[in-house]
Amino acid sequence: MVTTVGTESSLNSLVEDLLLLEHDAIAAYDATIERLENASWKQQVSSFKSDHLRHVQELTQLASSIGANAPKQGDAKQMLTTGKIAIGGLLGDKTILSAMKTNEDDTVTAYERASRHEDATGEARTIFQRAHADELRHREWMSTTANS
Repeated sequence: MVTTVGTESSLNSLVEDLLLLEHDAIAAYDATIERLENASWKQQVSSFKSDHLRHVQELTQLASSIGANAPKQGDAKQMLTTGKIAIGGLLGDKTILSAMKTNEDDTVTAYERASRHEDATGEARTIFQRAHADELRHREWMSTTANS
């Protein structure tokens, strides 16, 4: 799935869409944790989920400070992010991680764009850049581990 998050015309819309994306990501992490058999991989993925929970907290605070809506759950895209994981679960742990890597591709792109958004405040840019670094780390681990 190719995301358009990060192309919004206003900071409020961007933060709202990032929150939707994060809630979708958390649902995908839950599905992944539930299906992984490798205990150490499950533990690592759980730590990545914690990063996403922090992103939601930071984005929710940002939304409050700029007067944006703060969605409390994902949207219909959640079926796509979790569906890939369910299908991957039929083929094993490495396939699950490969599916998750494609989800991480979207979050990396979204935060990369968000970091360059013309309306981003200094506070917003800091949040977006920190989340981008997390997403790069998640994607790298999933890619490397799935291909090992």
